[in-house]
Order: sequence, then C-alpha cells, then structure tokens
Amino acid sequence: GIKHMETVETVETMETMETMETIRLMYLIQFQQPLTSSPSFQNEGEICENPQFIVGGASRTDICQGDLGDCWLLAAIACLTLNEKLLYRVVPQEQSFSEGYGGIFHFQFWRYGDWVDVVIDDRIPTFNSQLVFTKSAERNEFWSALLEKAYAKLHGSYEALKGGNTTEAMEDFTGGVTEFYEMKEAPKELYKIMKKALERGSMMGCSIDSLVPARFETRTVTGLVKGHAYSVTAVEECKQSQHKEPKVRLVRLRNPWGQVEWNGPWSDNSKEWVSLSKGEKDKLQHQSAEDGEFWMAFDDFKKNYTKIEICNLTPDALEDDKIHKWTVSVNEGRWVRGCSAGGCRNYPDTFWTNPQYRLRLLEEDDDPEDNEVACSFVIALMQKNRRKERKMGANLFTIGFAIYEVSPMHGNKQHMQKDFFLFNSSKARCKSYINLREVTQRFRLSPGEYVIIPSTYEPHQEGEFILRVFSEKRNTSDPQPGPQFCSSPVHQIKIGNGLLVNKDLNTEGFSLECCRSMISLMDMDGTGRLNLQEFRHLWNKIKQWQGIFQHYNSDQASSINSYEMRNAVNDAGFRLNNQLYDIITMRYANESMNIDFDSFISCLVRLEAMFSKSHTNTSPPYYTDPRSVCPLLAMQVWLPYMVM
Repeated sequence: GIKHMETVETVETMETMETMETIRLMYLIQFQQPLTSSPSFQNEGEICENPQFIVGGASRTDICQGDLGDCWLLAAIACLTLNEKLLYRVVPQEQSFSEGYGGIFHFQFWRYGDWVDVVIDDRIPTFNSQLVFTKSAERNEFWSALLEKAYAKLHGSYEALKGGNTTEAMEDFTGGVTEFYEMKEAPKELYKIMKKALERGSMMGCSIDSLVPARFETRTVTGLVKGHAYSVTAVEECKQSQHKEPKVRLVRLRNPWGQVEWNGPWSDNSKEWVSLSKGEKDKLQHQSAEDGEFWMAFDDFKKNYTKIEICNLTPDALEDDKIHKWTVSVNEGRWVRGCSAGGCRNYPDTFWTNPQYRLRLLEEDDDPEDNEVACSFVIALMQKNRRKERKMGANLFTIGFAIYEVSPMHGNKQHMQKDFFLFNSSKARCKSYINLREVTQRFRLSPGEYVIIPSTYEPHQEGEFILRVFSEKRNTSDPQPGPQFCSSPVHQIKIGNGLLVNKDLNTEGFSLECCRSMISLMDMDGTGRLNLQEFRHLWNKIKQWQGIFQHYNSDQASSINSYEMRNAVNDAGFRLNNQLYDIITMRYANESMNIDFDSFISCLVRLEAMFSKSHTNTSPPYYTDPRSVCPLLAMQVWLPYMVM
C-alpha cells in the first residue's frame, strides 16, 4: 500500500527572530510620561461661555492632543472627519448644549460585529479650567473631547487609551478591516493603492518606528516625530511648470498634536510651491499655517515613514453606491483551555481541536488584466476585550491562522481530525503570529472549499475572538460545529468482555450522584429501582464506555486528556457543538486538564440522560435535525445537567 508521510510544517513567530517586546514596539504607539497635572472634572458651561458641540462643521483641525498618550486614537478621528457619513454615524450631529440639552451625549462604535451606543455625561477632565486631554482649536467646541471620553468609557478608563495602534480606532469607527504595509516591503504600486483607498472612503494612518522606548515621540531634524501616529488625509498628483519632472506625486499628512510639521521639500513654506499654478495650489488647498498638517513628496514619504495602515470599509459603513464596498462574513468563537485552545501547528496533538471555519470560494475575480483563475479575499482574526481587561493583567495573545484545502469527501460539516493535519500542509497562512489585537492578510486562492484554523501561538490560552472574511465577490464562511447534535452508535469500537477492573482504572467505584444518574437513566418504569433487563442494558453501556476510555488512556495514567474528550464523546455516539465541548471540559477536567474514569462515566451518563429525556422513540435516540433539540441544548437548560 501507499505509505503516508507525515507533513512537517513549523509555524514561525516573530518571537523566533527578535524578542516579542521589540516586535510589539514596532507596532505600538505608546505613552511613557505621567500626567503633568491632577485633573478635576467640569462641565462645559463651567469652562467657557456659550459652549458648542460642533462649530462650523467637524474638521481635522478640531483635534489637538493633550496629556494623554492617545495619538493613535486622534489620528483615526482626524481620518474620520474626511467622510461626513462615517463621522456622523459615530458622532450624531443633532446633539447640542442648548435645545433639549439634558447633560448627556451619545456616540456609536463598532464593537466586534455590532454597533453599540455609548452614553456619557458632560463632565470632562480639566486643570485650571483648561482641557487636559483632547481639545479643539476653538475654545468653546467640545465634540472631540466628548468623543474621546466615550471611547475611554468603551474601554473602561482613560488609562486604557495610553498606547495603541491607529488601526484599532479606525476599525472601531467603521467596522472595517485594516491592512499593513511596511515601507521596506511595500508593493511597487503603493501610490496607486493609497490613491484608490482614499477614493473608496478608506481611512489611512502611518508612523515612524522607534524601537527604543526612551525615544518615543522624539522629533527628527526634518520635523517628523518617531513613535507617533499620523493621519494620511490626501494623495494627489500635480503638474509642475518649467520643471524637468512634469508631474509630482504628493501626500498630505496631519500630526494630531496640531503643530510640529515636516520642514523638508513641499512643506508649507518650501520653494517647491512656486512650480505650481494657482489652480493646482487651490486643488491642494495649500496654506501656510502651524496646524499640524503638511504636504510632502511621495518618495520622501516612503523614505521617512516605516509603515502605513489602510482601513477598508465594509458594506454597512456607507450607503453611497459610488464608493467601493466589500462583502463580509463574521464568525464569533473562543479558545477554551483543555478543549479548543490547541495552539499553532507546532503542537500537532492539540492543533486540530481549535475552532474550524469552512470557507467556500465561489466566484473568481473579474480583473481583465489577470489571466489567473483565482479569488481574492482578506481574513481578519481579532481577539476581543484585551484592552479593557488590561487593568486585570490581560495582555494581547500572539495569534494567527492557517488555511487548508479540503475535498468534497470530507463533507460539509465535518470537524477535521488530527490525522488530516498530520498528512496535509496548509494551502496558505498568515505571515507570522504576532501579539496585535488583529492579524490581517490578503490572499488569492483557486475557487474551492477550504477550512480556516484560528489559534493562539501557545496552547491552553483562553480568549474570545471574531473571524471576518472580506471579499469583493460572493463567498461564504461557516463555523464547523464539531459537528451536529445527534446520538447514534455510528462509531463502533471492539470492546472486551472483561468486567471493570478498579485497580487498572484507579477508581474506588462510582459516586452516589453518578449512581443516581444511572438509575434515573435506566429506570423506565419509575420505581426507583432497576430490574434485571434494565441493569443488563446499563452494564453493557458501562462496558462500552470503559472500552472507549481505555482506548484513549494509552499511557495507563487512569485519565484521558481533555483534548481527547471530543473524540471519546464522538466514539460514544454523541455529536455535540463546540460550545458543549467547552462546557464538558470546564465541568469535568481537573487542573491538569485530565478527566478520570469516574468523571468520564458521569459525563456520558448525563449526555445519555439528556438525549433520552428529549426523545420519544426507543433507545438509543437519533437526531437528524439539530433544530429539534436546540431548546433543550440551550445553555440555561444544559448547565443544570452538567454542574452539580
């Protein structure tokens, strides 16, 4: 026969090249200095006369950074002002300090697949009646300061906003998906990518790396600031008169400080502007002002900045049909220690237990310049609530994902088992595992069926996530349920005829509660006792389950690993979804993530009882339609069975 060779596929993490702290600093805009004052809270009427929510329309000049290290957030807010529809979804404009004023304001943010409304009061941090954090150039305008407060409430505190990534706020304002480009590895068509991105309403930010924490937010001789977030607000190409280069490509950026600008070519007062006609200057809205906004040549932009982030919009972000939209599918999931937190491909014994999502690529791209039959899509894996839980010691996990091609023979809903990943290499995967809130990457694959495996780099790390798939054409992604609800003797294992041997299984007998459950399961006539026929049926069940347990108790340790519990339950004839496997692990696994024989039998007795009580046919029950038992298997009904 054919000898199968186990595939060797090691997942690389940036941790193998440099320390994780160094890599983290490459992507993190952080804040090191303590506040210069002890703020108090005042409402706007105490700060100035005639307070206004918005003065003359919201613009990027309304955002000036204060003492809080949240330039990453303010750079995203500046980008938000470039699109009124996006802005006024986040910042409802009908609010004011006069008509119908009740001392509260509300803002809307995208939160892991849903838009949530955040309500705040009108008191903001001040020192000597001056705003401590974000402020507007207009002393009596407060929309940006109140937006910052609402965003702080979303994450639990102002403190939680110290240090971050511009992409986080961009996505929270739009529900979009962000792509990173390192300038040293940027594609040749980067200018075209940036131009098209702004045309379709995308938000864009950039920064200069500073790997030395002490040098964060330090100015260079050219006026740029290291470790600091900037907004990209325009990309234009202009004609130059009487110049050897007839056209020049320019980029407009904004420093959220509201000051400190680039002083090189094409800065506010540079000599290059004389080569442009008045019409070209008007098109660029050129003006000389110390407002934090400036132009620079695209080539200088590439030389000085180290990375750029582009947040592409999703279909629900805009209603303008002229602007390019994506189709998106959203799946929520979680990694549970001992059950579905299997780690990356470097851990083959547990990798297969991670949540799985089936991806169907149905329509190839329409690009007439490309003869390859392929589908373009973007996968975004986002871990949830880590910033909010930072005060409790939570840090970002190192996360990533892999994509495997599956054949039709595997079925539509089958949870791929360990052997599949041992003998098949991934078709594609993220560039590296990294500890960012979201890992995103663009792919092109042939039409077909694939399975996406999101995971943490290390196993046994618990957390929640959402997995989003964006595409320009019709494609689908669905969670693999692990699999459908049913109970049947599909998996037959050869069982010996020997009786239970307590010594081999390290058990002193079943607990009283387990015995009561057994009697309740098999007592068909309601007498509280088992007749000979009922006992024989129970004993056959126990012997069958003993054989399954011993099959997975390969090291004779009198227990099975919680990750193997999924297969053991399958072999017993039960098909459960991932949520129920998580509950089983939490209820029956010990601190070492092992399940002993007594707990194993108790679990199967309860499963058998659960299915029997919801089924009217003769035992064993069969469930062909999982919807018929959904009410029974709802969490609030299932928990009483599982938790004693």
